Amino acid sequence: MTTVLSDLERRKRDDRPDGTFYDDPRFVTHADDAFLARLTALYASVTEPGDRVLDAMSSWVSHLPETDYERVVGHGLNEAELAANDRLDEFVVSDLNADPSLPFADGSSDAVCCALSVQYLQYPGQVFAEFARVLAPGGTVVVSFSNRMFPTKAVRAWRAASMAERADLVERYLDAGGFAVADRIAERPGEDPFYALVGTLP
Repeated sequence: MTTVLSDLERRKRDDRPDGTFYDDPRFVTHADDAFLARLTALYASVTEPGDRVLDAMSSWVSHLPETDYERVVGHGLNEAELAANDRLDEFVVSDLNADPSLPFADGSSDAVCCALSVQYLQYPGQVFAEFARVLAPGGTVVVSFSNRMFPTKAVRAWRAASMAERADLVERYLDAGGFAVADRIAERPGEDPFYALVGTLP
């Protein structure tokens, strides 16, 4: 398994278990409306009706288009937020920094979405390998981020990087998981910069 981050790079200012930090629900969005609209448009362009979607590191809103998916499964750290997400058909609560495995069958999803959360992963190589495992052949992963974060919980490598360097980091994560980069987007549709990488399984 590829180790993408060193022990120093994965260090967080707040090294308590993530579940402690995320115990209380936060019913807020972590980017502006223009970012979220651009994200929804991106999801619409890379998914199709009938797809099985995994919304990884999700919250109370998934930003998915009104596409008729076969199933949308959520994964995250706060049960109250996930329970409030009306796009999810089901959800699981788990901490990928404590256990980077996903409780889903091989090839059980057609698309994996990871929005505004990648900066908190301490073992991204293992997590992205799990994204690849649960994707069906030809599946797609979409990783989006802006310049906002909880700085005490973001890994050191992310905090120290420029936006372009953060995109490079995500590209390394995708490579570690066995993905090919199909698209790399850097725009500013509103106040918040919009960055996204789309990975596909060869």
